[in-house]
Amino acid sequence: MDNRQIPHSVFGLIGQRLDYSFSKAYFTEKFEKLGLDDYEYRNFEIKTEDDLLRFRESVTYNPITKTTNGKNEIIRGLNVTIPYKESMLKICDRLTPEAQSIGAVNTVVIEDNEWIGHNTDVYGFAKSLEPFLPIKQNALILGTGGASKAISYTLDALKVPHLFVSRNPKGEYCIPYENIDGEVMKIISLIINSTPVGTYPDVEDKPNLPYEHMTKNHILYDLVYNPSNTMFMKMGKAKGARVTNGYQMLVHQAEKSWQLWNE
Repeated sequence: MDNRQIPHSVFGLIGQRLDYSFSKAYFTEKFEKLGLDDYEYRNFEIKTEDDLLRFRESVTYNPITKTTNGKNEIIRGLNVTIPYKESMLKICDRLTPEAQSIGAVNTVVIEDNEWIGHNTDVYGFAKSLEPFLPIKQNALILGTGGASKAISYTLDALKVPHLFVSRNPKGEYCIPYENIDGEVMKIISLIINSTPVGTYPDVEDKPNLPYEHMTKNHILYDLVYNPSNTMFMKMGKAKGARVTNGYQMLVHQAEKSWQLWNE
């Protein structure tokens, strides 16, 4: 085949507020290092779930599109972030058992116009948590969005008992922030912030927790990575807790995405 007829390969990130996204910078640098001149990573900012459906339809009906410079291009894979990890369950044609069980999709492989939903957050979180294992007591997951489901799935696999924490708790395994007091903190080892609280530019914000009861026995894991040292982490570190942000999780899940796109 004439090389000029090979479509330009496009990968991208679906979500809202993507100006400071990790993925675009990471994959753009990766493609440059690998010399993949015909590969490109884009941010697809999508405002509503209806727009997400329209995006899917546009890709389905026009899998190979022609750009203004006359190049053919094809979207081969997508990452998914807030707030569409759960919405993507309805958009994909097929889900892996893991994505189905978790109830969230963060990676889409597109093969012959079929969208296959995966969840690489589980892999990324498990790998990034390894330096802190074993978790000696219980865990709290702050937030109940798509990322929290992958975290819960991983903690179940590690046999770490845990509860969700929400401003509007629903179900027997979810409690309000007001219920977290000194007694609760004594039986907790790990606290994971899966909410966007504290993300740039709102860097002074932090989850509503009794930080005065934190000790060196606590581990604070913030999925936020911008800023790299969030107020949640600073407050915990001041009390002797071990802290980490979500950067390593993103690296691991990105590499897993890349593996899936190339299988």
